[in-house]
Amino acid sequence: MINVTLIGTGGMLPLPDRWLTSLWVEYNGNACLIDCGEGTQIAIAQHKLKLSHLDTILITHTHADHISGLAGLLLSLGNCGKTNTLKIYGYTGITDTIRQLLCICPVLPFELEIHELPLDGINSFDWNEMKISSIPLDHSIDCLGYSFTLCRKPVFAPEKAKALGIDVKFWKTLHSGNTVTIDGKTFTPDMVTAEQRSDIKISYITDTRYFDGLADFAENSDLLICEGMYGDDEYIEKMLEKGHMVFSQSAKLAEKSHSKRLWLTHYSPALTNPMDYEEFMKKLFPETTISTDGESTILK
Repeated sequence: MINVTLIGTGGMLPLPDRWLTSLWVEYNGNACLIDCGEGTQIAIAQHKLKLSHLDTILITHTHADHISGLAGLLLSLGNCGKTNTLKIYGYTGITDTIRQLLCICPVLPFELEIHELPLDGINSFDWNEMKISSIPLDHSIDCLGYSFTLCRKPVFAPEKAKALGIDVKFWKTLHSGNTVTIDGKTFTPDMVTAEQRSDIKISYITDTRYFDGLADFAENSDLLICEGMYGDDEYIEKMLEKGHMVFSQSAKLAEKSHSKRLWLTHYSPALTNPMDYEEFMKKLFPETTISTDGESTILK
């Protein structure tokens, strides 16, 4: 089961009732955080998530509302007893920015492992049995979007294993995709599994203008989390200048990518009540959630 929680839903600056946008993805007891604006560690605690589970941070870009809380979060991790390595991913060149932020926490009880991702197309790496992919976005500075894909194992069919006379102690090995040989007979995973289950995919897109390649990147997402700075289309031109999207463009992306669900986030501080646009958004894309801080779901 994948636990997905929106730590905050705000853009630009934290508000008394709205933390800055970041995402928590947890699977098998390990957690990955996307972005770390001011006060993120406080919001994590408020949502009763376990900071000790965090082993990876993805940074979309270096605007303050997405990275200024990193030093404080690292100090909080140290104070909660973390000693194992923390991995941080961002685009090429982000190491210098992170090192500058670390000037206020030069001594940590754990190692930092910083990875730079190219800005020349889609790139992928493995995390916690999942594949994380990145795509360069169209913002006012270099910026990345991310997706998580869990390739699920086929359903194990114990009745098939029993019929073949395979001892229970070999079942886990076969279900893990490995072949076993027993008394000279070879058994392959497909001999003891039923139907193949579809992948689980989560896409996270924020701080970008709309462009056609986004739909391909987010294709068939079970959950698409996408920015919407404003609810009214009259802001499209203004947001185009600043490198952002409005609600209707997020709905367009959800529809074109054949996503199953859409969560909106990264609201402008001037957008005081995003829920006013719920009916409007349901008409554009019925499976839309006007997210609030702490929005959470379990994908399985």
